[in-house]
Amino acid sequence: MRARRSGRNAERAFRTREFDAFVAGAAGRLLHAATLLTAETRASNPYAQALLTASLAHTYAVWGRSRDEDPYELTRRELAARFARTAWRHHGGRGVLAALHPQERLVLVLRLHEGVAEEQLAALLGVPEARVRAVCARAVAALRGAARDHDPAAGRAPGDAPAGRAAA
Repeated sequence: MRARRSGRNAERAFRTREFDAFVAGAAGRLLHAATLLTAETRASNPYAQALLTASLAHTYAVWGRSRDEDPYELTRRELAARFARTAWRHHGGRGVLAALHPQERLVLVLRLHEGVAEEQLAALLGVPEARVRAVCARAVAALRGAARDHDPAAGRAPGDAPAGRAAA
């Protein structure tokens, strides 16, 4: 009896050390992705931290059963699913991506920042690949438009004269 308990404790300790090593290596990147999703700033991102904490808790809960699965991918998928379920409550934010709809942010962050393939993203969201492409294109266009509105020089091609001045 005592030997079995000792074996379980050793296994649990090994699992915890393994998970801690994963978190130490991946938490920064995952928190950055969560912060982009929530459109919060790096200085103030409580919703992103809560999303990441819940996602990591889920990953830890299935850690022993998911030996063949990439823990980063598992955590990112859980993060995206949690964000998708709760994003309607947290529409807004102060970051650059705050102007986008939550679904646009989700697609943009996973597709362009995280490099998730269109077919994987479509399967994760339960939509056709064409929808993923359309949402991504719309989000990029919206960000370009916002950049042009914020900085009129951003809309010019290199070598173009500023508005109101003729080229020499």
